[in-house]
Amino acid sequence: MDSASPPSAIKRLGQNFLVDPNIVRKIVVLAGISPTDTVLEIGPGRGILTEALCRTAGHVAAIEIDPRLHAFLSERTAHLPNVVLVLGDALTSPVEHLPIGTIVVANLPYYISTPLLFRLLAQGNRFARLVLMLQNEVADRLIAKPGSPDYGVLSVMAQYSANISKAFKVSPQCFRPRPEVDSAVVLLHTLAPRARQPEEEQRFTALVRAAFAHRRKTLVNSLKNEGYDSKHVEAALSTLQLSPSLRAETLALEQFLELARALS
Repeated sequence: MDSASPPSAIKRLGQNFLVDPNIVRKIVVLAGISPTDTVLEIGPGRGILTEALCRTAGHVAAIEIDPRLHAFLSERTAHLPNVVLVLGDALTSPVEHLPIGTIVVANLPYYISTPLLFRLLAQGNRFARLVLMLQNEVADRLIAKPGSPDYGVLSVMAQYSANISKAFKVSPQCFRPRPEVDSAVVLLHTLAPRARQPEEEQRFTALVRAAFAHRRKTLVNSLKNEGYDSKHVEAALSTLQLSPSLRAETLALEQFLELARALS
């Protein structure tokens, strides 16, 4: 490994480098990686997790947006034959070439964690599971159940595509520089894509977003504000034996799916 000092963190890129080897070990164990697996790592940073992944996986593809870190990692991993470093943005870099069943391991920059998560989940069964370091608050929203204050669009849409569990919290002192928030590692086992037409998917997504657009209002009124016909919504709720006075956060995922079907 080159003796050059690693690049310093850039705040606007949300760089907080993991430095705790115990957390690295826990992440690798949680991912359940075998020598035949391909791993996609997003945001390898200074490479502490990358090296651990290379010791367990058959192949590692690591996407890094920072040219300074990419150059540093190229030297740090020069002795590792099973890693490919990609200089690029994980929101746009092609991932379609990765084999079905690839495992994603990522310490996600918090400012792009949600759009990046949805991009990965949209790949269906390409990614067997995802082990993601996220802001603890986002992790709580991902696993939230109906009726809880954390339950919302993110909860419903993520649980539509994966079974999600929060594995463990990570203290700010495990990073350099220290983030101002607690972090958590979540494990997502992707579900087989549902046999639905693209327009059905779009209707379902639009319904969930509209339902939570005005959280303090009843579901009927929130949907009315977003352009849905109130009588149509009330009739659909009646068909499903649901009260017209309920709010969006009381509906479970399957009830949203049933309501989308009833409204179509």
